[in-house]
Amino acid sequence: MADPSPVRGPVVEADGISKRFGATVALSDARISVAPGESHALVGRNGAGKSTLVSILTGLQQPDTGTLRFEGEPAPSPGDTDAWRSKVACVYQRSTIIPGLTVAENLFLDRQSSGALRPISWKRLRHRASDLLAEYGVDVDPTARAEDLTVEQRQFVEIARALSFGARFIILDEPTAKLDARGIERLFDKLRALQRQGVAFLFISHHLQEVYELCSTVTVYRDARHIVTAPVAELDQQALVEAMTGESGRGTEPAWSVAGRAAADGTSLLDVSGLSLTGVYDDVTLTARAGEVVGLAGAAASGNVQLGETLAGLRRPRSGTVTVAGRPVRTGRVPDALAAGIGFVPEDRHIQGLVPERSVAENATLTVTDQLGPFGMVLPSRTRAFAERMIADLDIKTPGASASVSDLSGGNQQKVVIARALATEPHVLVAVRPTNGVDVKSKESLLGTVREVADSGRSALIVSDELDDLRVCDRVLVMFHGRVVTEFPHGWSDEQLVAAMEGMTGLNHTKESDVSHH
Repeated sequence: MADPSPVRGPVVEADGISKRFGATVALSDARISVAPGESHALVGRNGAGKSTLVSILTGLQQPDTGTLRFEGEPAPSPGDTDAWRSKVACVYQRSTIIPGLTVAENLFLDRQSSGALRPISWKRLRHRASDLLAEYGVDVDPTARAEDLTVEQRQFVEIARALSFGARFIILDEPTAKLDARGIERLFDKLRALQRQGVAFLFISHHLQEVYELCSTVTVYRDARHIVTAPVAELDQQALVEAMTGESGRGTEPAWSVAGRAAADGTSLLDVSGLSLTGVYDDVTLTARAGEVVGLAGAAASGNVQLGETLAGLRRPRSGTVTVAGRPVRTGRVPDALAAGIGFVPEDRHIQGLVPERSVAENATLTVTDQLGPFGMVLPSRTRAFAERMIADLDIKTPGASASVSDLSGGNQQKVVIARALATEPHVLVAVRPTNGVDVKSKESLLGTVREVADSGRSALIVSDELDDLRVCDRVLVMFHGRVVTEFPHGWSDEQLVAAMEGMTGLNHTKESDVSHH
């Protein structure tokens, strides 16, 4: 067992770290310091800079400015994998364990024998694995196949593997997202035992309650900057959520934001009942009425995005029903969702939304090619006329309908994606993070379009964790770890909504009492 006592000062110290990707500032003068044996939380909303910091702390990215030291020594040079492994490891939400190999093989991957030309002694490998697992109190059979392990056991194996390289600093990225309550309890017990051996953890989680259970120190990032580092005991939940949200986004609302006034007695256009997707979300029931924009809020592991994709036919649920305008929809099939009257704006326009080498007109009309000519033919004149109407309606800034969609700005590309979703004149528009990666002006315009969909007597469902996206909604349902946990009428505060998305319902009693009046 390595003796932690010789370590002086922090196991890791990053200072003045800045990183840009093109025009995007991912980190600006950021810092963090973690002491030996400490469990240190790093929290912040999506886009705060946490992932970029992790990639720098693990050597995957080089910072543009700033210094990074491990145990007082400068960070290893880029590409020196062995040196980085001896300093730091990250256990990601998605396991890096190879399912088809045994636990022992995973623990000593690429280190099975003592030399490149020496044959592997499987017996010795199993002994080494048993010793390593015993040293860190991990109760897993080294001969078991990794695919037969529980999520929690896989995490323990990843932690043991990291420690075997000599690392005394481990980053845990959303480690509890797929664990049940007992699994979380066992994980935390294991982490506390390792802390007593001098191992330090950086704990990244959307579950703020866990920060208070496990961590002694918390650092908050917001908008690519370091906001505060404080002992957990000195920062109450209200102050923590305020640090994450800041004052931004309050005050004047855009002129189009007339949310909250949709008629509660409007015709029900979308009815979701008891919808479940194994391992992702469970027993979700919701309704969206004519004239209404409903928000479906949730952090990364909440299941809200996958629920939106299920409604669009991209995922087949285990159980439950979807009804649009009174007619049942066959789930798990995109054509059936389209035919039933569901328009869909996917989360990532680059991967799921656009055909980059095609024109604005072709992209805008992909869902309605059957209407653009007889006998399955597509008439260019009809395509162009249809697209020109969309360009005018949505104010898409483009040289013309025949221009390549890849030449447009991000905001205008997103308008093309929305144009295509609206081309079928759907009863319900499902939009996942509709303003992702667009500027403020485009954001207002896009959300204004969504609002107009509802105002024309249809309904819209905005699936997002962006507070600005959700302000346009008449009411917001919040999902946490696969379940709808609360509902807010229009007029919620940033703190209330973020607290609910991060699994803390203690800050939103004032609004929950209003829910029953809906």
